[in-house]
Amino acid sequence: MNYDNKDEHYMEIALELASKGEGFVNPNPQVGALVVKEGNIVGRGYHKFYGGPHAEVYALKEAGDKAAGGQIYVTLEPCSHYGKTPPCVEAIVRAGIKKVVVALKDPNPLVSGRGIEFLRNKGIEVVTGVLEKEALNINEIFIKYISDKLPFVILKSAVTLDGKIATVTGQSKWITCEESRNFVHHIRNRVMAIAVGIGTILSDNPLLTTRLEKKCKSPIAVVLDSKLRIPLDCKIFDTLKYRKIIIACTEGYDEDKKYEIEKMGVDVIICPKDESGHVNLKILIEKLGNIGIDSLFIEGGGSLNFSALSSGIVDKVIYFIAPKIIGGLEAKTSVEGKGIEDLNKAVKLKNISYLKSGEDMMIQGYVEK
Repeated sequence: MNYDNKDEHYMEIALELASKGEGFVNPNPQVGALVVKEGNIVGRGYHKFYGGPHAEVYALKEAGDKAAGGQIYVTLEPCSHYGKTPPCVEAIVRAGIKKVVVALKDPNPLVSGRGIEFLRNKGIEVVTGVLEKEALNINEIFIKYISDKLPFVILKSAVTLDGKIATVTGQSKWITCEESRNFVHHIRNRVMAIAVGIGTILSDNPLLTTRLEKKCKSPIAVVLDSKLRIPLDCKIFDTLKYRKIIIACTEGYDEDKKYEIEKMGVDVIICPKDESGHVNLKILIEKLGNIGIDSLFIEGGGSLNFSALSSGIVDKVIYFIAPKIIGGLEAKTSVEGKGIEDLNKAVKLKNISYLKSGEDMMIQGYVEK
């Protein structure tokens, strides 16, 4: 990899631009582009919304004639095929760009490397791998979905120092600090769907919306409700006017209740039961992927968390640990269910990071598979 600190500097700016598309480009990737001429930035762009122009198009348009003879920094390999927009490699050639610096090759096996090959065949210098790790992180959702056609699943929990998610009376607001709760809303804005179990709906009656000071969107709400027990007057249905809601149930549901729910505009997905009689999460994940949902954020209780982890659908785990101790033998914990009997079969995490979040500690890692 033949690149220097200047390339890293400009790629950092391109990655910052890419992050602006968070939450609005799914299931497309977040991409940023920067046009540089004689050491000056002459064009900036990022992918703003699904189906819209790619980052390179915005950056080249802003650069105009200044792009000729310059370099373009792109966080993802420029596309070489016709999709919702024309190939970006052709626009790069037309603009007279002499050097293309790429952070990450396109993970789509159908097109990976083709854009780079096209540019090199046109006599354009191409450098790859600049801040590749950072580019991988920002597009971990896209990479999983484009490779497997399955949603990238994030499981989050907020616990006390002694592992409780609520007091013995069920009180859970608020275990974590404001900074941690704000971080969770950023995750909600980033993903396409958020999932909870019917127990959370019945006990907390949440809205499951995104609340940020900046422009944001609320993800599709997915409620796991095997027997369709969800009340028709719960708060979540008030959000139907601006986002989709899916109820996942199993066979044996109440036909009349299903009719009433669907009449409200809610989608009902019927899944087989798992060994515990709940919604089979592996099948549900496949069904969600088939309808274009690239990511799922699980904010459930102990039962759903155990089902998700034991079924193997979870890719990433995020825990917020608050410096509080509440105790209680009957107080709920973050993972319950049947439990794992053999410690050697425990769910293990890799690539772990530890971050301070206000007065809390945030631990995140990826599930070993």
